[in-house]
Amino acid sequence: MTAFDVSERRIWGGRAESYARTFARLCAHTVPALLDAASTGAGTRLLDVGCGSGSVTVAAVGRGAVVRAVDAEAGMVAATRRAAPGVEVRTGTLPQLPYPDGEFDAVVANFVLNHVGRPLEALVELRRITRPGGRIAVTIWQAPYAPGQALIGRAAEAAGLTRPDWLATVDEEHNFPRTPDGLGALLTSAGLGDVRSAPLSWDHRADADDWWAGPASGVAATGQLVNSRGPEGVAAAKREYDVMCEEFMGEDGLLVLPHVAVLAHGKV
Repeated sequence: MTAFDVSERRIWGGRAESYARTFARLCAHTVPALLDAASTGAGTRLLDVGCGSGSVTVAAVGRGAVVRAVDAEAGMVAATRRAAPGVEVRTGTLPQLPYPDGEFDAVVANFVLNHVGRPLEALVELRRITRPGGRIAVTIWQAPYAPGQALIGRAAEAAGLTRPDWLATVDEEHNFPRTPDGLGALLTSAGLGDVRSAPLSWDHRADADDWWAGPASGVAATGQLVNSRGPEGVAAAKREYDVMCEEFMGEDGLLVLPHVAVLAHGKV
């Protein structure tokens, strides 16, 4: 386990409910395209890796797929079990998942590669558990971030907050460009064929207080930045955030936040 993996466990431990109330709705936007890329339909034996609050699992069940799910965080496992009764949901951590070779027709991972310290090894593991001819589809956040995703980080920096020392980054030898070309090349390096990779862009609409609630409660790396100096720092970042929100305010009083992800898929 890399230092990045250790810090990710610290970030996400015990935050399943906060995630479900905040950023889960944002991450659900890519689910239809992700399942399409994995050719998900009736009878597809599908694994949802990093299932979070269960949005991918629920959508795949709705398409008639035979779904199983796995997540590294026990709270996320419990959340998906509640969202999708009857689906087998297990605890497991990349790059070693508790399934035999060639077990699935399709494996999907929605924004999971952003949270592993060895992305290539993670993809090789997804390939191992997918049958020959099966499909793998993944999403990541594109970097640099789109303006909507960068908003809270900008506010924290304007308040003078700095990244906590313990919050690790991916080791350079394991990292890759967070772009369509970079993700596509990673899938190819993992041994996948017929690889396609493209950006997905959308405007996420959210109430300003709801959007702030996730990071304020410590969700994601941005949440750790916001909380790096205690309540005083959170309050300072919130003041900057309230001003910056005016850049994104829609006529209906909701924030209109541009986001860009990358969707890539390939065949085993």
